[in-house]
Amino acid sequence: MLIVDDLATWLTGVLDDAGAWEASAVPPAVGAAVDELVAAVAAAPDRVVLVSAEVGLGVVPETRAGRLFRDELGALNAALAAVCDEVVLLVAGLPLRLK
Repeated sequence: MLIVDDLATWLTGVLDDAGAWEASAVPPAVGAAVDELVAAVAAAPDRVVLVSAEVGLGVVPETRAGRLFRDELGALNAALAAVCDEVVLLVAGLPLRLK
């Protein structure tokens, strides 16, 4: 079993490396890194547990950087959920099975 904790930190590094915070549009390198991670998870021979944050249920962030992070993390979570057999949202210690 492989545990990845956490995807938000991984994405922050990808956004940093791509210079996405200052860019007027999301650099292609971000999508390429996400696609590579999704493909690796889909091809993993063993069980993979991914830990991520849910940032889309709150208010819209005031800053462009905050909105970029929220949108890109939501897209990453959705892309990974599409290739996973199970998806569980954990709220206040209570599991809610999404898939």
